[in-house]
Amino acid sequence: MLARLRDGGFELQFTNHAQAIMLHDFQDLIGELEGALLNISLPITEIIGGGGGEAKMTQRLRRGLAALHWTKHNFEMKKTVDGVPKESISHEIDHVRRADNGTIALEIEWNNKDPFFDRDLENFKRLHAEGAISVGGIVTRGSEMQATMRERIEQFAIDRNIFDFQGLEEFGAGSPTRPQKEQIQKDLDRQVPFAKAWARKFTADKFGQATTHWNKLQDRVARGVGNPCPLILIGLPSSIIDMQA
Repeated sequence: MLARLRDGGFELQFTNHAQAIMLHDFQDLIGELEGALLNISLPITEIIGGGGGEAKMTQRLRRGLAALHWTKHNFEMKKTVDGVPKESISHEIDHVRRADNGTIALEIEWNNKDPFFDRDLENFKRLHAEGAISVGGIVTRGSEMQATMRERIEQFAIDRNIFDFQGLEEFGAGSPTRPQKEQIQKDLDRQVPFAKAWARKFTADKFGQATTHWNKLQDRVARGVGNPCPLILIGLPSSIIDMQA
């Protein structure tokens, strides 16, 4: 299942019989999910120049999924006693796909703070316990992408002949803050090339270990967060990064 994703370098993990459930109950949706993910591309310039808000790549993936009816939905669960409402809990899921045999919930965590994994997995657990979803899924940066992000950002600076702070601004990559410049300057004083010094600081600040990526997701799953909801975990490969765009 999802062989095209594996062939494309995506990391995949299934828990609690999620693979069997998908094959038996959601065979028609496997191709939809594969198609949406295989069509995504991430220009290196978007990684460098991305500011606040949701990444453009994530927006494109969301639009692709929404076109296939993987749409946002707010699940609301109410508790009543003798007809009197006592409690109401809502869980907003970014992508929900309904089928005759059940419902799949999917979240995209491209680059968020890693506690968002806890939120997603606990939401899946509650919704599964109530029979609202059959499978939960999370898409995030794969381990190889995370491990090679710094060197790709360094290569970006080298390829575009960016050798100082002025070069960053002229290219439109923004200007580091004063504390960031001070840290980069310390590396420069030790004869570290500018591209390496800047990439090291940029990556640590934007794609550090405390953000959402494959290893952090694995940590949660290994501890049983989200159990017993069946899960599909998908890690994005570095091959989706377009170094020329």
